[in-house]
Amino acid sequence: MRKSSLIRKVLIGVLYFFLFLTVCALSGTVIRTLKGKVERNQVNTSDTKWFGESYGYAPHPADFDGAVIQVYGARTRGLKKALAMHTWVAIKKKGASEYMVAQIFGWRLRRNGTALNYEPRVPDRAWAGNPPLLITDLRDAEAERVIQKVEKAIHAYPWKDVYTVWPGPNSNTFVAWLGLQVPELKLDLPSTAVGKDWRPIAESFGPAASGTGFQFSLYGLLGITAAYEEGVEVNLLGMNIELDLFDLSVELPGIGRLW
Repeated sequence: MRKSSLIRKVLIGVLYFFLFLTVCALSGTVIRTLKGKVERNQVNTSDTKWFGESYGYAPHPADFDGAVIQVYGARTRGLKKALAMHTWVAIKKKGASEYMVAQIFGWRLRRNGTALNYEPRVPDRAWAGNPPLLITDLRDAEAERVIQKVEKAIHAYPWKDVYTVWPGPNSNTFVAWLGLQVPELKLDLPSTAVGKDWRPIAESFGPAASGTGFQFSLYGLLGITAAYEEGVEVNLLGMNIELDLFDLSVELPGIGRLW
């Protein structure tokens, strides 16, 4: 009886702990959402489309002449929203009047024979009604140095004619692969970017997406990453637990960063 009682108490404690973490994560999401709505008032209001869609993370081309490279993510739609996000990359060359946004769509593969979409768009718009999260932000000379490499990598993505929601390759696989090709991005995708760890079996071991460490991954289903940017990540069935020692943060499956 004593042993079963102890086990029951431990299980209840674990349940309360995860409930607490969930509340913290939801609180952070609300704060980020409110912050994004406030920042909408800071963009160039002469562009009605931009004002209606931008969350204020990307500088308006009329207000900022320099080069920009940004990576965004947002919770996806449907039941997947509870566990995963969709990510994309936005590019503005120096002097350009618009951003080009690259991302992978599963539905586009069925219609057009390629999942890759690269077209002018407002970069920091909502996805599936969910506010964007700014992941990477390079500007001016820092962005100019790698813009050509990023564009070359976008068009060279080897799995544009393949799409699998889980474990990949999917939209997050695409952005993680760009990070592997352009380590200057120092890309650190959230734990909710399910599919970022997908690798062909023949390439199970290699550099981490940030270029600051290494990763071992069996088809995105089981693996471990150890890198300066990512910290230590353990992947089980595509779900990630991350301990970032340098940022003093923790990320959990479905919840993301806690602090």
